[in-house]
This record gives sequence, C-alpha cells and structure tokens, in this order.
Amino acid sequence: MEQPPEISYFRALKVWARIGVLSFGGPAGQIALMHRTLVDEHKWLSEQQFLNALNFCMLLPGPEAMQLATYAGWRLHGVKGGLAAGLLFVIPGALIVLALSVIYALFGKVPLVTALFFGIKVAVLAIVIEALLRISKRALKRSADWWIAGLAFAALFIVNAPFPLVVIAAGIAGFWLARNDRRIMDHSPEAVRWSSTVLTIALWLVIWFAPVGLVAWLIYPDHILVTTGLFFSKLAVVTFGGAYAVLAYMGQQAVESYGWLTAPEMIDGLGLAETTPGPLILVTEFVGFLAGFRASGLLGSLTGGLMAAGMTLWVTFAPCFLWIFTGAPYVERLQSMPRMSSALAGITAAVVGVILNLTIWFAMHVMFAKVDRVAAGLIHLTWPQWVTIDWGTLPLLAVAVVTLFRLQLGVPATLAICALLGAGWKLLA
Repeated sequence: MEQPPEISYFRALKVWARIGVLSFGGPAGQIALMHRTLVDEHKWLSEQQFLNALNFCMLLPGPEAMQLATYAGWRLHGVKGGLAAGLLFVIPGALIVLALSVIYALFGKVPLVTALFFGIKVAVLAIVIEALLRISKRALKRSADWWIAGLAFAALFIVNAPFPLVVIAAGIAGFWLARNDRRIMDHSPEAVRWSSTVLTIALWLVIWFAPVGLVAWLIYPDHILVTTGLFFSKLAVVTFGGAYAVLAYMGQQAVESYGWLTAPEMIDGLGLAETTPGPLILVTEFVGFLAGFRASGLLGSLTGGLMAAGMTLWVTFAPCFLWIFTGAPYVERLQSMPRMSSALAGITAAVVGVILNLTIWFAMHVMFAKVDRVAAGLIHLTWPQWVTIDWGTLPLLAVAVVTLFRLQLGVPATLAICALLGAGWKLLA
C-alpha cells in the first residue's frame, strides 16, 4: 500500500477543524470541499485513494461525508486520526444546531439565520459544480464508465431507485467488465487479521449501546433517553444515501408515532440542518432535543432537551466509527485484486452519477422556493415550480463562480462574500 505522507497530527487537526467549520451544503458540498482540501491543496490522498474511500463510504449507512473524513483521518494517523477527523467534522455543526434548537424551542423560528446562510448555500453550489467537473474528468476513463455514470444518474434522478441498489449494480458491472483480466497487481497489502476485526466490532458495539443500556438499567427501560437512543440507533443502520433518504420515515415516526414534534416543526428542523455546517443527519439532534425538551419527568425541560440531544448524537455517529474502523483496512486490499479493482472503478463511475444527481437536487432546492415530486408509473422526478425561482440566486451564483474559478480566492473567502451579499439581498427583499 502506498504510504500517506508524513503529516503532523496537530497540523492535521487544524485541517479537520477547518473542514468541519466550512462543511456546508450537505454531502455534495462536503465531498467537494474535502476533495479540494485533501487531494488538490494538501495532496494527502491521491485521486484514486480519495475515490476508493468515497466508493466505500457510499456503500455504508450513515453520513458518507463524515465517514469519508473519518477514513482520511484513519489513513493518516490510525484510530486517533479517524476519531479526530470524524468528531471535528460533526462538532461545529452539532453545537450550532443545538444552539438553534434551544432558540427554536424557546422563541420559535430564526429568520436571521435563514438570511445569513442563504448566500452560503449558493456559494456551495459553485463548489459542488467545481468538484463534479474535477471528479468526472479523472474518474470516467473508459467508455463503459460514462455509460455506468449516466445509468446511475438516470436510475436515481428519474426512477428514484434505491441508493444501495444502484451502487451494488455498478460494482457488479465493473466486476463483469474485468472477467478476462488475469493481471497480477504490483502491490499486495498485508492481510487483515480476523481477530482484530472481531475485536473492533465488539468494542464499538459496546461504545454504541453503553449509554442506552446504562440509562435503562439506572432509571427505567421506557425512559425518553432509552426511547430516543433505540429509535435513532435503528435509524443509523438504515440511513443509506444521506438524511433525505430516511427523512420520510423519520418524520412519520417522530411526528405520528411518538408525537415528539409536528410536521411543520420537522420541516423547520431540516431547514436548520441545511443552513449549518456538518452532515444533514444532524436534523436528528433537533428532533431529539425537542423530544427531551417536551418530555415529562426530566430535570427541567432544557436539561431534558440537552440530554436527549446528546443521546441522539451518540447513537447517530458512534456507528459511523464502527463501520469505518472495521472496513477501512480492507479497502486497499480490495484495490489490489484486479476484478475487485474493476468493480470499485464501476462504483467510482456510478458515484459521478450520484454527485450529478445531488448537484441538480441541491441546485433546485437552493434556487426555487417550491420543488415537487412528479410520479407516473416508474418515473419519480423531482421538479421545481419555475415561477418560484429566487432571482437573487443567479447574480450570487455568478459572483461565487467568478470568486472561485476566476479570482481563485478560495473557499472561505467565497463563502464569506456570498454570505454577506445573500444576507443583504434577503433583508432588503
């Protein structure tokens, strides 16, 4: 395995913290930011290593961008590096969502936040487009790759096919394309010991469920902290393709089955998660906080909300470390096998289609006030209501493109400029 460059752990911490603070725009924006930072600027990962890691994370339940950061940290500095990268990716956004959740529970909506982050979302759209162009140029090498990418996009955008099914089908196609490949790769990573894998799984399962079990034992099994812990633990296992893939299920259960919040409040929570850094699945923290805030029998509503939010965060992100620390040692080994390498190349091509789908979806939700679902037979399209376009997004997008592509001022400057312009536009409008 090609060894990563020697990087100071404390230097890496600064980079992980910067990524965590700037990780706006959901998975598309976050993947774009990490590609720009880790591959283009610092060259800590090669293009192929980044794509291999992204392929792997796309197959896992949970927030793929957070898991990609965890993998990159693990590759540089082992478990402590993975923990640092993953935690620093989540903590800034989690603190902001928690603060906004408290304000929301006490005072209602926070329109100033919407105005301030409007321009940021437009800037992220430019960053996403840049990443799409960079990744597609380097990932689509064979004619078959273009076909796989196109079919993956069509399956997701037009048919709304299940996300894991698209990725698995791309892997099978890549594996089949290498059916006559008899090459012997020039590198063979050391075999991973099964005992180490089993120990990792056992350790992280204990870490994952320890707080839930402790509350159930010390207080009682039906406590709100146990209920939220078990519910969001189940959600963490089925969250393929990001927060939106399970939003309907989560909303239905939280609103109708548990009565933790109302449907409009659920939409407001998603809006808060969309406009803050970190993975979109942080909307679970908002739901958990309101569940604890409104539960009876806790040490005050605010304390209950904080405790439930903490439990929700724990059971949402602890599984991510389980998946990465268990599977990451096998990623390079799979790459050393010709047919598995071709399967990963097929998944890489599909990921281009996935990112294109995310880019279009994100663009529609940034630029239009209303986006509908159009269903007719097998076709399930997401389509904007054209009359609801926000004309302010067009000049802002032009500013972001010029700032990023032409002037090359970098991501922080682009985000700051667009945030100020966007806030001014919203407040004047």
